[in-house]
Amino acid sequence: MQASRHAAPTSLPIGSDADLAWVRQQVRQAAAELGFGLVQQTKLVTAASELARNTLVHGGGGHVEITPLGLGPSSGLRLAFVDTGPGIRDLDQAMTDGYTSGGGLGLGMSGAKRLVHEFEVHSRPGEGTTVTVTAWAAAVPPSRPGP
Repeated sequence: MQASRHAAPTSLPIGSDADLAWVRQQVRQAAAELGFGLVQQTKLVTAASELARNTLVHGGGGHVEITPLGLGPSSGLRLAFVDTGPGIRDLDQAMTDGYTSGGGLGLGMSGAKRLVHEFEVHSRPGEGTTVTVTAWAAAVPPSRPGP
């Protein structure tokens, strides 16, 4: 199997509601350019919107890194949402459907996880949070090369 190809990431700030709209637009454009179908684009943009809003509201702002991916003949998109806010004290609780720390429906992170192929969270109280998601243009994500 061919090794993964990684293009340079694009970093976009997340510091205002206007930035949230810009992030959604750029994610949709990148997904379309990589061959994502309309439903796949919508799922990825929805996940990106939720995670960008969390970065702004709960993390005090930050940035997203948008990285086009290739693995063999498949194309994908990796999004890393990074903040230096208060972090997540109880990650298991934060990932539980219905849990909210901000008065919403409590489906932000758990909902975003269901919309992408890969989902990873790294958070330390007082140091911030990074949520990384990956979606593939193919209906089934490609198998990863072995070690």
